[in-house]
Amino acid sequence: MRKTIHWRFTLILLIVGFMTAVQYNTLKVPEIRDTRDIWAIRKELSSEKQSHSELLSEIRELDKTIHTYESLNNENAGQALSTTVDKLNRQAGRMDTIGPGIIVEVRPSAESVAFGIPITGISPDLLTRFVNELNRFKGIVLEIDGKRYTTLSSIRDINGVTAVNGINIATPPFTMKIISPTLSDSEKLYNFLSASTIQDDFYLDNFTLDIGKPIQELKISGWTEKFKNEFLKEIPKGE
Repeated sequence: MRKTIHWRFTLILLIVGFMTAVQYNTLKVPEIRDTRDIWAIRKELSSEKQSHSELLSEIRELDKTIHTYESLNNENAGQALSTTVDKLNRQAGRMDTIGPGIIVEVRPSAESVAFGIPITGISPDLLTRFVNELNRFKGIVLEIDGKRYTTLSSIRDINGVTAVNGINIATPPFTMKIISPTLSDSEKLYNFLSASTIQDDFYLDNFTLDIGKPIQELKISGWTEKFKNEFLKEIPKGE
């Protein structure tokens, strides 16, 4: 009888001890702390606020478009639709763009030429970093070696050669055109690129960036590739 009581008592103590240990570990394990400094947090907050502002701007534009369609009659609906299509084509980069901008030329560095270092093409990583630097500025239009760069574009390595939109980029020297919304924006972009460390990245790959001063009128041709429609279907007339 005593042995049975002892076993029961021991089992109860084991259960109580196990539950106490689990509770103790739960309370003692610290939560993962955010070790970033205040400037990193402020930078991320600023980025989130900018994204929020851009989303609000897009919502306002869409609300304006909806209001325009609701206020039009059948006769003017066609013209409004045509205007919307032109706007979307412009945003997608399918139309020629003329505006203030700068021309950036990628050249082999003077040292590589003097020492006879073989000139190779620009790497996809370096070109992508340059594009990411440009994306700090909103509303820009970019052309890389005569190839229109849009949100649908890609920078890839194809058989050892860097390609934009599936078309090979020339071995330097080649030019890149950048159009900004205003001449003032082009001047800001010029100053930013002139002081940016991206030039050091190019120099490490034996290239230099020749950044031209802003000009009032620069032309970039539209994207000539066709869009692949995978989801939209045309409704037959009369429906």
